[in-house]
Amino acid sequence: MAGVGTSMLGSVLLFAVVLSLQEVYRGKLASSEIFTILGGFTSSLLFLFSLTFIGNLQESSGMKSGWGAVIVAEILALVAASTVHRVCITTCFLFSAGLLYEMSKISGYMIARVDSKSKRH
Repeated sequence: MAGVGTSMLGSVLLFAVVLSLQEVYRGKLASSEIFTILGGFTSSLLFLFSLTFIGNLQESSGMKSGWGAVIVAEILALVAASTVHRVCITTCFLFSAGLLYEMSKISGYMIARVDSKSKRH
């Protein structure tokens, strides 16, 4: 499992790469319906990476992560999506909601797994 610092660095680098590529190919992403949906998906990846960074930053500083981190990460992703196309904002929001749901399920599974290991010992 990656440490907090490694995860923070990786997420910030991936955020920068995806944002750069999204801005370079902004015209192509806005050219057709399918590419507009793809633009929303890439923006939802920005949500994922920024949420990972913010959560790790809060964990390393001893603060508890909550809905504030989700809202800040979503606003960042929606602003990035708005630079491509206005439909990207909607698709980004929908894809981000799906990613958040899946991350919540995985987190619950991992916490339950750690709790069951600690009860055995």
